[in-house]
Order: sequence, then structure tokens, then C-alpha cells
Amino acid sequence: MDPSAAVVEVDGVRIAYRDFGPADTTAFPNPPILLVHGMGGDGHTWDRFAQTLVRRGRRVIIPDLRGHGRSAHTESYRFDEFGADIAALCDRLGLAGVDLVGHSLGGYAVSCVAQERPDLVRRLVIEECPLPLRSGAEELRLTRRLPTVPELWHAATSLLRHPRAVLAFDRSMTGTALEQFRKPNPEWWDRLPDIVAPTLVLRGGPGGMVDPEKLALVCAALADCRVAAFTCGHSIHRDRYQEFAAEVLPFLTD
Repeated sequence: MDPSAAVVEVDGVRIAYRDFGPADTTAFPNPPILLVHGMGGDGHTWDRFAQTLVRRGRRVIIPDLRGHGRSAHTESYRFDEFGADIAALCDRLGLAGVDLVGHSLGGYAVSCVAQERPDLVRRLVIEECPLPLRSGAEELRLTRRLPTVPELWHAATSLLRHPRAVLAFDRSMTGTALEQFRKPNPEWWDRLPDIVAPTLVLRGGPGGMVDPEKLALVCAALADCRVAAFTCGHSIHRDRYQEFAAEVLPFLTD
């Protein structure tokens, strides 16, 4: 697999991405797949899954979100801007239809794309996305309390395995992200019915960040939604790769 690395400017922001697989996918029935990483990482978290998809004839595009990897640091890190960057990248690449897979912050970003551009998204996979508050009366609750031993191990070894991602991350967005998590986002909830793509939501276990009560409301708002639960923590595609692939691959090839 020999990915093509490139950088494009979308709405004044430099976004880096890698493009894997056949450029001409007319021989295959399914559209390209975008894999979107979570906060603090970069697109290399998806390398193993990308290899599997390319072997199945899929074109795979892996961006680095703004403030991550080789993409630009910016003055603004609103959650909806991450989604707007992904949609703009699709437009720059001339993609008429895509499958979107997003982890954590990346899951929120792809959900925004599916809300804003339902015509663009064929399949949607959201992995361990912390769900926003609906109103000021709600309490911020994450299922995670303390990191699990595997999470601590992976966090420690990530610095050794992917030091570039850790060093490239713009830590100034951390405070902005926490502020947005604590602020109600009723607009996101109101726009959930705009998502028409079949949706697969992946939820971790005790170390995860998905509120099960809010998740039930998400499923009720979507026309076509299924939940797959796992026993690991926040990074399912990393900690339970075989189980992750067994759920996601059939969904993306339907």
C-alpha cells in the first residue's frame, strides 16, 4: 500500500490527508471511505484498518484534523468547524458520495457532515463519540471515571510509537474542547433527523465516553441506526481491532 500524501487549503485552513487504494474505483460498487481520528492523535491510528479496506478494493482517505498531525494550527477549534473541514475536503477531491468513519471527536465531525450534507454520505460509523448536552438543566456525565489499565498502557506507548502525533497536537484546543463539552448543543440534537445515511454507533464499556441514556435518544431520532457494544474502553478500533472490523466491514460493504 503506497499512500499519496498531500495538503490542500480549505476555507483558509491547511488540511493534510493521505489517499490510499485505487484512484479509479469505477470497478467497485462502493464509494471512497474517509477515516477520521479523535482528539490528540492523527490519521495514523487508522493505518491497520486502511490496509484491510484497500485489500478489499476500497479507496481510503485519511485526513489530519486541524490542529493535529500535518494540518495547520488555527485560532478557532469549534466542533462544527472540524466537520466543515471534512466536507470541504470531500468537495476539493470531487467526491460525490462517501462512507464516513469517525472516532471520538472525529465521530462528532462526521455526524456534522451527515447532518449538513446528507446527499454526500452513504454510510456513517460513529465510534465512541461523547454526546453533547441537550439543555442547561443536564449534568455533564461521562461513563469514564478512571482510565483502565489497557488505556494507560496505550497512552504511555503511544508517545513512543507515534511521537510526531503527540508533538504536533495543538494543546491550546483542550480548553476549548472542554468548554464545548460543558455547553448545551440543542442544534446538534435538533438536526439529528437530517441524517439519512444508515448509521452504526460503536460504544465502549466502563472505560468509554458514551452516555447510554443519550445514545438511546440518538437512536430514536435516526431513521436507520444500530448500536454495537464492546467491553473495552474508548479506543475500540485500537484495543479490539478484530471485533471492530467484524462489525464495521460488513456494514460498509452492504
